[in-house]
Formats: sequence, structure tokens, C-alpha cells
Amino acid sequence: MANDEAQAAKRIEQLREKIRKHDRLYHEEAAPIISDREYDRLYKQLIDLETQFPYLVTPDSPTQRVGGKPLKAFEQVSHLIPMLSLDNTYSEEEVKNFYARIQRLLPDEKIPVVIEPKVDGVAVSLIYENGKLRQAATRGDGNVGDNITQNIRTIRSVPERLR
Repeated sequence: MANDEAQAAKRIEQLREKIRKHDRLYHEEAAPIISDREYDRLYKQLIDLETQFPYLVTPDSPTQRVGGKPLKAFEQVSHLIPMLSLDNTYSEEEVKNFYARIQRLLPDEKIPVVIEPKVDGVAVSLIYENGKLRQAATRGDGNVGDNITQNIRTIRSVPERLR
């Protein structure tokens, strides 16, 4: 392995360890110690290195996962469709590049775009059956989340029934 590759492999592993630590603190212990912006900076460094050295990407890399482990305090439920996540950006150029990629995939489509500030919170899947709220679950790891149906029922802005 060339020196650059060895340095990249070492830095990738350092970043993965840091990100896993901060994921655990944020998702499992609810006690983050760095800002979202700092976390995003570490994550972007990892993505950039894994893009540059794709053969160093491993299935357990934080870039290959969404969200965190479900909490043991809640019943776990499997999502019918995986709950994925969009990437963050702090750059107008990255937004333009993202839109250009979409346009290349769908050249004959007019695609409206809405850009919103990222607001921290919980991603929730709501399932209604015959118009009645049946299940609410957190994103968890994207495939399995926490069943928070009873908690969601306390939020007035989440309807119990759909018309």
C-alpha cells in the first residue's frame, strides 16, 4: 500500500472511531459533546476520503448506515420501507451539483426544488390504517426503529385520524 493510501486508511479509521463515538453519545446516550456542524465536518471528511479511496469503504463504516441503534427502552419495529436520510450541505455549489445530477437522470422533467434549513429533531414514520393512526416509529438504524406510538399520541399536531 502506498504511503498516501496508508495515511488515508489510518485517517479513515480515526474518523470512523470519532464518528461512532459521537453517534453513540447523540443517539444512545442523548448527551452530544460536539456541535452538529463539527459532526458534519468529520462526516464529510470521511465521505471525501472514502470517495477518493473507494476500496477502503467497509459495510460497518458510518457512511453506510442511517441513524442509530434503537433504544432498548422501547419495543422495536421493522420499517416496511427503509427510512433513508439526505446529506447536509453548507455550500451553494454542492446544491447546484446535486440538482445537476438529478437533471442528468431526468432530462425531460421540470423538477421543483425546496431548500430548507436543517432542524434537529426526530425522524418519525407514521402509519395510518383505514385513516386511524396505527403505528409511529423512529428512524432508528433505517431498517428498525423504536415504537413510539403512545408518545406520538400526546402530540396534538399529529392527527389520530385522517379524514
